[in-house]
Amino acid sequence: MGVYIIKGGENLTGEIRVQGSKNSSLPILAATILNGKKNTIIDVPKIKDLEVMTQILSYLGADTKKQGNVVEVDSENVNCTKVPEHLMREMRSSIVLMGAILGRFGKVKVSYPGGCEIGPRPIDLHLKGLALMGVKLSESHGFIYAKTNELKGADIHLDFPSVGATENLMLASVLAKGNTIIRNVAKEPEIVDLQNFLNRMGAHIKGAGTDTIKIEGRRIMDLKPVQDYTIIPDRIVAGTYLVAAAITKGRVALTNVITEHLEPIIAKLREMGCIVNCSNGKIELCVDTPLKSLDSLRTLPYPGFPTDMQAPMMALLSTVEGTSILTETIFENRFKHAQELRRMGANISINGNTAIIKGVKELTGAMVEAKDLRAGAALIMAALAAEGETHVEGVYHVERGYESIQDNLVALGAKIVKKH
Repeated sequence: MGVYIIKGGENLTGEIRVQGSKNSSLPILAATILNGKKNTIIDVPKIKDLEVMTQILSYLGADTKKQGNVVEVDSENVNCTKVPEHLMREMRSSIVLMGAILGRFGKVKVSYPGGCEIGPRPIDLHLKGLALMGVKLSESHGFIYAKTNELKGADIHLDFPSVGATENLMLASVLAKGNTIIRNVAKEPEIVDLQNFLNRMGAHIKGAGTDTIKIEGRRIMDLKPVQDYTIIPDRIVAGTYLVAAAITKGRVALTNVITEHLEPIIAKLREMGCIVNCSNGKIELCVDTPLKSLDSLRTLPYPGFPTDMQAPMMALLSTVEGTSILTETIFENRFKHAQELRRMGANISINGNTAIIKGVKELTGAMVEAKDLRAGAALIMAALAAEGETHVEGVYHVERGYESIQDNLVALGAKIVKKH
């Protein structure tokens, strides 16, 4: 399973390069099924979730090759329309394969996806949208069966701007007959990245990053192989390392970043008193005065403050003087890290979807457990600032999303080792 043993109290300094985006890589790898050709994708992070996705693609019949951070997928021989249950349960994002497989083959069988247990994330929006496109759906023994003689363009309005539903419906629409309009879509940068990849493939999509996406259906013969497509940088990983610099009162520079994607995070860090300087493809954060609490931090769909940064920010706010109010509006069960932070001396009370955080003078090392990916990142952040030694269990959660986090933190001066 693995445990990180972290000795806190070091001011992190130095420069690291941010990995490619996990949440872009997953749907883009799923999209390689559509064209039945060879695709080369650059800056795919070496993390557990991407290993699972490439295993699924291989199971479906694709020829996948990995060299460093470059992944090549030749989907010509994909002939299986059932996603293996044991792999599906490991990673929630595997549900986006549904749209791609339906688009190419007109049928698919999937189980309900797994991943972090951070509250209900129903896939009803995915299914309602696919039904409007002419897909017949049935459920039995935990599996979803979807079939259609022909995917048809449709006018779809999402009840909530779900990232997964937006991606799934985009993938299904590429080879649908006619035009599809998807309204109230997610606006995340990862949606724009998926649109750019699909358009490089020969799809005709516009509107990603706005409320409405329009797709003109294509035939599979119209789709081309995609060579050397580079994934955008991971904004959540970048945000986590900025928090690491802030919580240790250090000075850290990040390269391979898109500042615009990080604006909601940078704004809150500046509000707390961090000095953040941005230049072309680089961000530097330092702290030279005591940080301040936040009257209000509310997670929202992009371009609001990302729910994936809520846990690391809770760790940071636990160390600053004053009372901060943090409200989680996306997932209802995403405060599991609060209990673990309390073991380290944090003063956090939970009232429904709101956390009231009263800063303490010092966190102290303890035995804690990561219950999900971002909770694990939060506990590592807290451990970096804590007095004494912290043992963070459940590190496999962290390694689902962060490439070489131990090596990167050590390079910045942290004292962290991994024991199996």
